[in-house]
Amino acid sequence: MDNRVNFHQSLVLLQQNLFSMGSQVELLIHQAVEALARMDEKLAKQTIEQDDQIDDMLIRIEESCLRLIALQQPMASDLRIISIALKIATDLERIADHAVDIAKICIRLNGEELVKPLIDIPRMAELTKIMLRDSLLAYTERDVHRAAALAEKDDEVDKIYSSVVNEINHLMTTDFARNRQLSQLMLAALYLERVGDHCTNIGEGVIYMVTGKRKDLNV
Repeated sequence: MDNRVNFHQSLVLLQQNLFSMGSQVELLIHQAVEALARMDEKLAKQTIEQDDQIDDMLIRIEESCLRLIALQQPMASDLRIISIALKIATDLERIADHAVDIAKICIRLNGEELVKPLIDIPRMAELTKIMLRDSLLAYTERDVHRAAALAEKDDEVDKIYSSVVNEINHLMTTDFARNRQLSQLMLAALYLERVGDHCTNIGEGVIYMVTGKRKDLNV
C-alpha cells in the first residue's frame, strides 16, 4: 500500500514538473515572437539563454520517468502514463527549440525595420500557446475530448500559416534585402506551425494513454 501511495505521489510530482516545463516553454514562445515584432535583440538573446533551463527540465523528467519504471514496475495503464510523460517532455523541448529559432531570426535581422507590422505571426503564437496549455490539461485531466479538440485549433494555425505564405509571396520584389527579411519571417511562421504540430502530438499521446488506441490529429 505504501509503495502505491508513493507511486501516486511520484506521478503527481511528474505532472507538476511537466506543467512547470510547459509554462517555461510558453514563456519562450511569447518572448521570441515579442522580440521579433519589436526587433528586440536583448530579449531574443535572453530567450536563447533560457533554453538551457528547458534542457535541464527534460533531463530531470527523463530521469524521473526511468526511475519510476525501474523501481515501481508499473502496470500497463500506469506505464502508458509514464511513457507519454516522456514523449510530452520531448515535444516540449522541441517546441522550445522552435522558440529559439524564432529568436535567432530576430538577431539575424539585426534591428531592421520590418516591411510591415507583424499581425498574423503573433496570432499564430497566441493560438499555439492556447494549444500548449490545452494539451497539458488534457494530460493531467485524462481528457480525451480536450485532446481531440486540438486538431481543430491546429487547422486554424495551418490556415494562418498559409495566409502568411501567400502574403509574403505577394510582397516579394527584386529587392534582395527585403526578400531576405520576408523569407526569415516566413521561417518564423513555419516554426510556429510546427509548434502546433507538436501540441497535437501531445494530444495524440493523451488519447492513446487513456484509450489504448492510436489517433492521428495531424490530418
